[in-house]
Amino acid sequence: MCLGVPGKLTEIRDDRGTRMATVDFGGVTKEICLAYVPQAQVGDYTIIHAGFAITLLDEASALETLSMMKDVGLLDDELGLDDSMMAAVETGRTEGPADDDERATP
Repeated sequence: MCLGVPGKLTEIRDDRGTRMATVDFGGVTKEICLAYVPQAQVGDYTIIHAGFAITLLDEASALETLSMMKDVGLLDDELGLDDSMMAAVETGRTEGPADDDERATP
């Protein structure tokens, strides 16, 4: 199943003419494309689907949606999380592990 998952934009950059970003899903980061939301800024929350930001939303809605997805077990499936990463999401840890190789990558 492919769902749109809310995440927070933490970095935006230009990659050969395409706006790309790093998005944080409560401690797990992924690289995404901002082509469909050119107005997005660092700190904004957006819905991510198939590697693309598809719409912006407010922080309260994003956090509520992430919480509900976690409660019903959808985050681990959608983000490809292992047990240690799920523990980080569940505890709300926003900094990554000491070794960047342990982070989830796209």
